[in-house]
Amino acid sequence: MTSTQEQLEQALERIVKAIDRASSVPVSVQLRGAIEFGIASGELPAGARLPSVRGMAARCGLSPVTVSGVYAALQDAGHTEARVGSGSFVSGAGPARMAGASRLRLLDRKIAELVRLGRECGIAPAELGLRVSVAQGDAGLPMRLLLVGNFQDATEAYARAVRPHLAEGDTIRATTLTDIAAGLPEGIDLIVAPGTLRPRVHALYPKVPFQELTLIPNEATRVALASIPTDARVVGYTYFPDFLTIMKAGITRFAPHVSDLTMAVRGEDGAAGTVAAADVLVYATGAEYLLADIGPGLTAFEYRHTPDTQSIRRDLLPAIETARAGLKQKEPAT
Repeated sequence: MTSTQEQLEQALERIVKAIDRASSVPVSVQLRGAIEFGIASGELPAGARLPSVRGMAARCGLSPVTVSGVYAALQDAGHTEARVGSGSFVSGAGPARMAGASRLRLLDRKIAELVRLGRECGIAPAELGLRVSVAQGDAGLPMRLLLVGNFQDATEAYARAVRPHLAEGDTIRATTLTDIAAGLPEGIDLIVAPGTLRPRVHALYPKVPFQELTLIPNEATRVALASIPTDARVVGYTYFPDFLTIMKAGITRFAPHVSDLTMAVRGEDGAAGTVAAADVLVYATGAEYLLADIGPGLTAFEYRHTPDTQSIRRDLLPAIETARAGLKQKEPAT
């Protein structure tokens, strides 16, 4: 078995282990979240072939109907693609990346045309390159991005991480899903949000360009997870049910040495007792209120995300340029 196949098998094994049948969260939500985490973290790389519906159902102990519904939802969200006769594969090129690649091909053709024109004018490629380097290009339209999250403080942290990657003149502001439900700020060119919020954002503003933001546990969280004692009773506590498997998959990935892990969801029966019995509490952003009631012997730290730098460069920046080009085309002719 190759290292790539071994990596895929390990990722699939973690997905199976992330399913908690005793949880109040539907298993379909858990399975989708676990697969989405695998894709976002790179454990399920672009082009990876997922098990067949029946194969995944057998691995997870679920019905093929449940798995089929999850696969369909992943495909609708652009995370996977179905190939006739071959199965389901992790998408290698979402709409933004496909558009970005298309624009690069267009650029190559334009450069070739420019070189030919330069030769017709008696200008060698070296001189042409110098002329291009000192030429003043058309000013790009400034883009106004809106980053949407569940909690204002965390979303502002995401925006601070994205801001240094933006072109000069582009801006990004942070808000919450609750706030945009009451109305979208004027002048927004592109909405950016974690994948878990895509359906709700799209339902509110289907005509506004959207780009998914891939999140990974930040460095402090990864260090804290790796430092958990091997024999500790660990509880992962999440504010939102649909975050349960994403969080569980993250904990098991960065703390594989932990054998006693229980997940709890806000409002779930017995959640308070589960937290009280823990040695280590890993709480998701938004559940800081738990700290007021924990005992002195309980270690607690926040499971906090940060935008994936590779995804910013690979996915978000091309999406911004695609949206910018679309706005440029809509400008009235002068």
